[in-house]
Amino acid sequence: MAVQAIRKGEKITMFNVNEITENDVVKSADIIRRSYKTVAEEFGITEENTPTHGSFLKDEKLITEFEGGKKMFGLYEWEKQVGFVALETKDGENYQIEKLAVLPDYRHRRGGRELMKYAENQARDAGGKLISIGIIYENKRLMEWYKNLGYKETGTKIFPNFPFTVCYMKKEI
Repeated sequence: MAVQAIRKGEKITMFNVNEITENDVVKSADIIRRSYKTVAEEFGITEENTPTHGSFLKDEKLITEFEGGKKMFGLYEWEKQVGFVALETKDGENYQIEKLAVLPDYRHRRGGRELMKYAENQARDAGGKLISIGIIYENKRLMEWYKNLGYKETGTKIFPNFPFTVCYMKKEI
């Protein structure tokens, strides 16, 4: 469990990161949907043009991923879950970050950074050498955030039905 106290004005925020349990999966799906909703609105994403976007995530899909062994971690402010990240590997050396989400009211308090650090440490401790993520290329603010975490852009891809370009980023861990 990672713990960090962050002073924001006069308020102290205590974040910790824990592995998601079966009881937290449906709540995590809701956090992902609510977190991704702001992105969907900003970039014109709808269920029709991007049905796989996190803002439309079905509980059953996340339950299936959890039951399939995908590692999932929650960000908590004290006892309340306010964020989520999933970590997957195909070969034990290359890891993929998925569904990084922090509720809008909890953004810009370093919680997303805590989730990323925790997931990177989990991958490294398991023998990982490289970690990657796919993001919306047009989301320059998010791209800069990942660059500040040490990620480098490795390429882009245009999918015919998506109203955005996907940017792939990687980091050695």
